[in-house]
Amino acid sequence: MLFSDYRPDTFDELIDEDGHPRDAAASLVRHLERIGIAEIEERQKAANVGIEAAGITFTVYAEGTGIDRAWPFDIVPRVISRRDWDRVDAGLVQRLTALNHFIADVYAEQRIFAEGIVPIELVTDSPGYRPECRGATPAHGVWAHICGSDLVRGKDGTIYVLEDNLRVPSGVSYMLENREITKRVFPDLFVEQSILPVDAYPERLRRILASLSPRGDEAVIAVLTPGIYNSAYFEHSFLARQMGVELVEGRDLFVEDDVLYMRTIHGPIRVDVLYRRVDDAFLDPEVFRPDSALGTPGMMSAWRAGNLALANAPGTGVADDKAVYAYVPEMIRHYLGEEPILSNVPTYQCGNDDDRAFVLDHLEELVVKPANESGGYGIVIGPKATTDELDHCAKEIRNDPRGFVAQPVIDLSVVPTLCDGTLAPRHVDLRPFTLLGAESYVTCGGLTRVAMVEGSLVVNSSQGGGSKDTWVVDTDARTATNEPSPTDTEGDT
Repeated sequence: MLFSDYRPDTFDELIDEDGHPRDAAASLVRHLERIGIAEIEERQKAANVGIEAAGITFTVYAEGTGIDRAWPFDIVPRVISRRDWDRVDAGLVQRLTALNHFIADVYAEQRIFAEGIVPIELVTDSPGYRPECRGATPAHGVWAHICGSDLVRGKDGTIYVLEDNLRVPSGVSYMLENREITKRVFPDLFVEQSILPVDAYPERLRRILASLSPRGDEAVIAVLTPGIYNSAYFEHSFLARQMGVELVEGRDLFVEDDVLYMRTIHGPIRVDVLYRRVDDAFLDPEVFRPDSALGTPGMMSAWRAGNLALANAPGTGVADDKAVYAYVPEMIRHYLGEEPILSNVPTYQCGNDDDRAFVLDHLEELVVKPANESGGYGIVIGPKATTDELDHCAKEIRNDPRGFVAQPVIDLSVVPTLCDGTLAPRHVDLRPFTLLGAESYVTCGGLTRVAMVEGSLVVNSSQGGGSKDTWVVDTDARTATNEPSPTDTEGDT
C-alpha cells in the first residue's frame, strides 16, 4: 500500500502512469512495500550514520567561509533499465568523441568556422577559449578525457543532454560512495537482480590516464588539487587513494628542462600524467594568471613539449560553454557523419539578436542560465521568478547578451524520495561520467541528484539538493548478479 496514493504528474522513474512499478524497478518497489515506511526510515538513519562515520562531506561556501557538511543522500534509488542505458552509453561516447574533434579543430585548422557551422566569435569570446593552446597535439588527439554530462528525462520519458562538463567535472566519488551505502542498507536486492556495477571506475580512470604516456602502466600519475579548502577536496583525495596514485598541490611540483617533477622525501620523481582538478587560469603562472599559487611555473611548457600529459587538457573549457552546447548536434554530423543518438534541450543564445528578442519577450516561460557558471548559480526559472527577478534578469541579458542562454522549462522526471515520514516525488537529474583515451568507458549509471524541496527543479547540493544511488538493471538477467554482496571482494567486473 506504500504507493497506493502515489501519483506524480510527470514521468516517474519507478512507477508508471497506471501506478504499477516499471519492469526494471519491480523488485525494488516490492521490497519497499514489504518493509514499510518505518523500516525505510530506520535504514535512512543507518545510511546517515555511515556517511558521517566515513567522513563523506562536501563544502558550502557561505559569507566567505567554507563549511563542511555531511553528504546529503536519500536511500530510495533511481532505476534505469539496461536497454535504455545501452542507448545512453553509445550516445555519450558519440558526443564526447565529437566534442574532442571540435576542441582539436578550434586549436588547429578551425575548419568548423570556415564552413560556417559554428560562428567563430562564439568561441573567441568564450572564457574557456585559451589561445595559448593553439598548435598543441595531446596524446590520441584527445583533449577532454573525462566528461560529466548532465542528463534529464522529460515528461514524455525522453532523455536529453542538458549540458556537458569538461573542465573539472566532479561528483564521481559520491556516485561510488552512494553505491557502497546502498549495498549496506539493501544487501538482499543486489542478490535478487542484476544491478550493473560502478566500482570499476577508478581502475578504468587509471588505465585511461596511463594510456596518455608512452610509459603506459609504468607511468607516474598524480592528482593535482587546489588543496584542503576546495569544495571537491574529498573527491580529489578519494580518487587518488582509489587509483593508488599521489595527491599533490602545485607547491609539491617543479619543472626542469620541460619535465615535471614531484618533490618527495626520497628526492625528485618525474610525473608523466597529471589528473588536474585546478582550473586553467591557475595551472601555470608563467602562462595564465601570474598571481596563481595553485599551479606550477613551466607546466604548460612541459605539456607542449610532450613530456607531460594533462587530463583534461588546458583549453577544453571552450566546449564546456553553454552557448557552444547548442551546436553539439551539428558537430556530431560534421565530424562523425552521424545523427545524434541523444538530443539536446532546445537552446536560445542571447548573443543572437533573434534569440535574444524571443527570450526577453518570454522570460516568464523560460529557464535562463549564465553561459559559464556551474553549481546552479545564477539560474532564473521564469515560471517561479518574481517580477523583480525577471526585470533584473532582463537587464543582465541586455548588458551581456553573450553571457546567457535560455531553454524551455523541462518538467524533470521524479523518483520517490523519503520526505517527512512518507515517500513523495522529487525531481532528479543524472550525471554519468564518460572516459576517453586509448579506449572509452561510461559509468553504469551515474550520480543522481535530487531536488529535496517540493516542486523545485534545482538539484545541486550547493543549492540544497541531495543525491541517490543509480541502478542500471539488466532485466534479461534477473537471477544473475554482476555485483558482489557487501561481504565479497570488489573487482573490476
